[in-house]
Amino acid sequence: MKKATEKKQLILFDGVCNLCNNAIQFIIKKDKKDVFRFASLQSEIGQKLTKERGIDTSEIDSMILIIPGEAYYIKSSAALEIGKKLPGIYAVLASLLLNFPEGFRNLVYDFIAKNRYKWFGKKNACMIPTPEIQAKFLD
Repeated sequence: MKKATEKKQLILFDGVCNLCNNAIQFIIKKDKKDVFRFASLQSEIGQKLTKERGIDTSEIDSMILIIPGEAYYIKSSAALEIGKKLPGIYAVLASLLLNFPEGFRNLVYDFIAKNRYKWFGKKNACMIPTPEIQAKFLD
């Protein structure tokens, strides 16, 4: 396993979900400050990290943000906390949306998550990143 530095935030995602994979590709392109590292929920490290935090992946099976030594975020809070670290309008929009009640945000998030395979499709296996991007992924 590659060692994640304490300063890197970890994004766990559904590695077979097309929407999730596209979101990760988007985040990688926008992450100019190299804030994030990535692992699929299906990977050994993804399973280890969720188990350590008592996260039931049968209940939470989409995006999780882990800030080592501080906190972890799930569902809409994870997506918006990630957005706050991206440049420009993404940070502004995420900060604004965080003002909405978490229960409301998660209703919208859960609706999209529930339908993501139907709307965006599903891969048979996790994506294989290019060699340049591979360094951002934990094995």
